[in-house]
Amino acid sequence: MEKRNEKIPSPKEIEKEISEFLSKKFKDNVKLISPVVLPQELTLDKGKESPQNVKRIDFDLLPEDLIAYLDQYIVKQDMAKAVLATKICTHFNRIKRAEDSPDDFNEMVGSIKNNVLMVGPTGVGKTYIIKLIAKKIGVPFVKGDATKFSETGYVGGDVEDLIRDLVREADDDIELAQHGIIYIDEIDKIASSRNLIGADVSRTGVQRALLKPMEETDIDLKVPHDPISMIQEIERFRKTGKRNKRTVNTKNILFIMSGAFNDLTKIVKKRIMDQGIGFGANITSPKEDIDLLKHVKSEDLIEYGFESEFVGRLPVTAVFENLTEDDLFEILKNPNNPIILSKKLDFDAYGISIKFENKVLRILAKNAFSEKTGARGLVSAIERKMLLFEKKLPSKGIKKFPVTATVIENPEESLEALIASPDDKKINESFEKLSNNEKEFIKDYLKSNNKNLSEKHNLTMTPSRIDIIAEYYTRCIMDTGSVIKKIKSFYDEIKKIELYFFKTHDINIVLEENAIDYIIEQLVTSEIRIDVFYKQLTEDFELGLKLVREKTEKNRFFISRKALLDPESFISELIKDELR
Repeated sequence: MEKRNEKIPSPKEIEKEISEFLSKKFKDNVKLISPVVLPQELTLDKGKESPQNVKRIDFDLLPEDLIAYLDQYIVKQDMAKAVLATKICTHFNRIKRAEDSPDDFNEMVGSIKNNVLMVGPTGVGKTYIIKLIAKKIGVPFVKGDATKFSETGYVGGDVEDLIRDLVREADDDIELAQHGIIYIDEIDKIASSRNLIGADVSRTGVQRALLKPMEETDIDLKVPHDPISMIQEIERFRKTGKRNKRTVNTKNILFIMSGAFNDLTKIVKKRIMDQGIGFGANITSPKEDIDLLKHVKSEDLIEYGFESEFVGRLPVTAVFENLTEDDLFEILKNPNNPIILSKKLDFDAYGISIKFENKVLRILAKNAFSEKTGARGLVSAIERKMLLFEKKLPSKGIKKFPVTATVIENPEESLEALIASPDDKKINESFEKLSNNEKEFIKDYLKSNNKNLSEKHNLTMTPSRIDIIAEYYTRCIMDTGSVIKKIKSFYDEIKKIELYFFKTHDINIVLEENAIDYIIEQLVTSEIRIDVFYKQLTEDFELGLKLVREKTEKNRFFISRKALLDPESFISELIKDELR
């Protein structure tokens, strides 16, 4: 208790005590060196914001670019992808244009925002597509469930909480949050019940509460009666002596709503039949449901139970199609699908490499289709088939697991055989066959998407480079985009070698594309480090190239793959060429 009022030592005093201790214990062998703090070269005037802190949207995507990106991940849904990509690109390009030329846009009154309504059955990728778009654009994204919100003032979630969540998602960067995307699912559940008498706080009330945020309003970040908000406000006032009201303007926040709208087809059909356009037949298939939904109008949504003002703030409609069994199979085959990649990661957590046969993917697609839950059924289908193996194999020391149709159809027998002979020749051959099939499939995928992938990643997709990417994909658990980014990072590091070699040895070398591919291949397959390769490169070429430079006065040399494999012959040929 007596030490409570003892003065806390300053950093310099602590440093001095540590230095004295080290000096006594280790003599002059160990010393404490304080870091040097350099003064800022540029002092900004008070009251002026640092240029790097000024946030502005940097968006240059075109609709076709975004569609090409979505095609890598989303099967089918061509019309929905086209609508979403076009209107979202237009939304953000308009913001960018307005910020670039504020004088031309400030006079506009009543600007209409491209808020989107997505209509389609469950499990067709509505949430997934919006997450992909938000990730691609680089804006914060939050998802809410319409059934969990009520009108402000009633018990339940407040729709304004979504705006506050968006700020949290943007790491408290209000400017970035004001360019975010808010996605509200199950929106069809807040359509009003036409037989209800009295206030409907969970339905019509939520619609009314969403009206202003969907257009433009300022949302106070401080939540009334929230103790955390109050504490933060007190702390801010204590530090600054000011009571700043922090608000978020929703003018540029894009709202995207989605729902299954199960009974909407009946309303659309009735209207079309009344107008005598010729849709008189009874609806007998999901395909006809979708065909009808493509004709949905504002009046249909109003009859469904939405306020006319609410429908008016959703000018864009994107209709999603049902997924067939073949579609589900294509989803599983897609090298970027998270379902198979996630299952590979599950087994990789125990050091087990797993490969799937195409017949297995067909079986899983068939089982999932029978559940009538779209792509969601794929997850439960694969979990049911793989759970037994995921439970047993980690404790058996298994390292390779080829999943064939036989494994799925006879799980107990296949498990016993795998445990009894994990290094059986047939098992290893089966695994290698599936691995090679996967590699060939990735090659075909890369070739068919060559132009788009080359432009997207700024990397020329040479045939040898495609082979390397396919090899890396089979060795690691990543989607193709992440693999190409990794190969691109290798490429960039290798190009730096040219500059470093010149700075160190005053010799200008240019690594040809086939040489770069050879080096990348070594980094991928042999897992050598780039610094180890540079050391070998110096040993192989420094003295020889200096000798050639002295004899020829040339100082620029093109290094090919052949030169890397046989540096002595390469140097000899350079000298012989000069003598000739």
